Amino acid sequence: MAGKPKDKHFTHLSIPKPQLLFTLLLFFLWLISHLIFYTSSSAPSNAALFPAEDKKCDPDIAPLYIVPLPSRFNSDLLTQCHNLSPYTDMCPHVAHRGLGQPLSPSSTSWYATHQFIAELIFHARVENHPCRTQDPSTAQLFLLPFYAGLYGSSQFSQTNLTLRDSLALDFASLLPLLPTWPRRLGRDHFLVIGRTSWDFMRPPPSHSTPDFGANLLLLLPETQNISVLTVERIPWVPHNHFAIPYPSYFHPSAATEVAAWRAAILALPRTHLFAFVGGPRPPNLEKAAARASILRQCAASPTRCITVECRPDDPSTCHDPHRVLTVMRRAEFCMQPPGDSFSRRSVFDAVLAGCIPVFFSEHTAYTQYLWYAPARPEEWSVFLGPDRWDRIEEELERIPKPSVDRMRERVVEMIPRVTYAHPNASWRELGFRDAVDVALVELTKIVRGNAPQV
Repeated sequence: MAGKPKDKHFTHLSIPKPQLLFTLLLFFLWLISHLIFYTSSSAPSNAALFPAEDKKCDPDIAPLYIVPLPSRFNSDLLTQCHNLSPYTDMCPHVAHRGLGQPLSPSSTSWYATHQFIAELIFHARVENHPCRTQDPSTAQLFLLPFYAGLYGSSQFSQTNLTLRDSLALDFASLLPLLPTWPRRLGRDHFLVIGRTSWDFMRPPPSHSTPDFGANLLLLLPETQNISVLTVERIPWVPHNHFAIPYPSYFHPSAATEVAAWRAAILALPRTHLFAFVGGPRPPNLEKAAARASILRQCAASPTRCITVECRPDDPSTCHDPHRVLTVMRRAEFCMQPPGDSFSRRSVFDAVLAGCIPVFFSEHTAYTQYLWYAPARPEEWSVFLGPDRWDRIEEELERIPKPSVDRMRERVVEMIPRVTYAHPNASWRELGFRDAVDVALVELTKIVRGNAPQV
């Protein structure tokens, strides 16, 4: 949907203790990562890690070309960063190629990354990718670097639909004119959008759905052949939409950093059974019931549940990385009810914190992140249907401790593939497939004709 207000002051903590603890943890991880680097000549063994060499393309990723688009579709938008969202000043968030502001002055891997910024980070990663080619005749994949998510959010308040759709229509009319287009009529081209598909599929005026600011980009005939990567797809409609992770706060440059973080997360004691980072929704909304039930049970069991509750008078509470990760690292399970739409960035914050996600709708993750999550949901998450929403604590306590430990290990194994590595990372040191690499591998299967049907 149109999204919630985001506080631009991510780097300021209102509670000093979590910040101090988080800073100490980052120093501890830095120390461990350097010890690992000097005592090991190879990357940690894991299915998500692979030997890497600078400028050597992974054979599972097709040669990739960035289509040069007029600057009005990307860099010109960034010059208007103060006006890219009706909810916050996006200038701090588009900094550092979309990573946002460092969490500390010395941090090179931890940033207050905005949840709707994946298109910038993806573009930056591809620019430095070893599979990138400067010769379009040798390419099999073509990235269209249109920052459609940033454009879309800049127009949420625009009531004139002609103006709201103008750049989307401009982009669509340009596609058939691209020199790279005729070979496969766009089927080898892809677009990355850091927002949900709903924001680009406005219902017709006769539809009863309220106008929340969406444009028509993904309904236009010219966009039906391209692959669209978005943080939330509409599971029952588009055949060419694929969900990619929301960015979280960790953007490592080396496999040693990932190994150190995973080891630390597995070693942390969990002081609470479950946690929830979020707020209520108006009771007349369909998705409000699960959140209301979670908040009610957390209030009744403060020694078992820990929360960071978003409040209308202080929306920044839920968007402070230190606070969010500190809470999630203390809980066994993290509640993931739908919010404005089905999906949540909080899912990927939870994975980063080694907190087992608990879902209340299959569309929050199971029908979304097919490229990223294990095929068997029970390996890494818990699903609670409506008949179990009123006894969350009881349901979670029934899960044997060995099963919880195995699930956490599976969650922690997911961290590399749902993480967006630092765009400036050396490919010799990176040594793992991150969220961008996983997407490129799956897109390669599509263009080479051996992708499974979704």
